[in-house]
Amino acid sequence: MKLEYAKHEIDYIGEYQKKGYTSNYLFENGCLIDTETKYSYKPEEIFIVAQHRYEGMSNPDDMSILYIIETADFEKGTFLLGYGPTSDLEASEFFKDIPESNCSDKESINNP
Repeated sequence: MKLEYAKHEIDYIGEYQKKGYTSNYLFENGCLIDTETKYSYKPEEIFIVAQHRYEGMSNPDDMSILYIIETADFEKGTFLLGYGPTSDLEASEFFKDIPESNCSDKESINNP
């Protein structure tokens, strides 16, 4: 049975923070950067352990994807990326470059 926590990103982020996914990242100069440690991650150092897609209720072009991330050095956090017509193409390419073997849904809070 699939669980539904919320229809908004912030609710999911809160649930993952309770599970220890507290690091925050920003995308800059082709790397995902931990906002606290300032370490710059390359795609092969990122493991996506869950993801959630959203469409805006009033505007279908308002789309985003929430990535739940673990890193090669055992940091855990989230990254919210807009996609569709307003997406950051460089950040989208970064996430496409993450090896498929580094992607799973093992930590999804929607799994029973």
